[in-house]
Amino acid sequence: MSSPNPISAKFVVAGGFGVGKTTLVGSVSEIDPLRTEASMTAASVGIDDTSKVQTKTTTTVAMDFGRITIENNLVLYLFGTPGQDRFGFMWDDLVNGALGAVVLVDSRRLEDSFFAVDYFEARNLPFVVALNTFNGQTSHSPEEVAAALQLRPEVKVIHCDARDRQSVKGVLLNLFDVILNRMMADAGQA
Repeated sequence: MSSPNPISAKFVVAGGFGVGKTTLVGSVSEIDPLRTEASMTAASVGIDDTSKVQTKTTTTVAMDFGRITIENNLVLYLFGTPGQDRFGFMWDDLVNGALGAVVLVDSRRLEDSFFAVDYFEARNLPFVVALNTFNGQTSHSPEEVAAALQLRPEVKVIHCDARDRQSVKGVLLNLFDVILNRMMADAGQA
């Protein structure tokens, strides 16, 4: 007996410049991720704040793409967005058809997260906030981040190490929970 065709789902990974989106997609992808990175040039000086990510030499200019198989019948496709506002025009295409999103946050630069939070709230797309650790720590607790970003109570804020496959899997599982809870609530209202 052959196995049924797998079901696919699309998640988007968004957040500000240099928060670790490319790293997150790459750490969990079972395929070599597609990256559209370009070297940072003099044109970004004064536009992209590299003070907190001084070793950053490249930036995503279109998207990151990865895939992870969950069980044998569910394939999850991850699309990472560019972090700079000037590439925001691409987000609508990347988000089209997505079931949910991860907003990856560097707690040292919470202000870089407002665009992504506002974007997903305006589109009523379920999302979680993943609080990425840098140097093994975060600058704020999940509760402080939720308050600063003025998140609705149902939006989960989860610690995450974007470099660690198991940590990223935990974030994705939390997003699945949020999506399922939203679907059950919507079905209950029908």
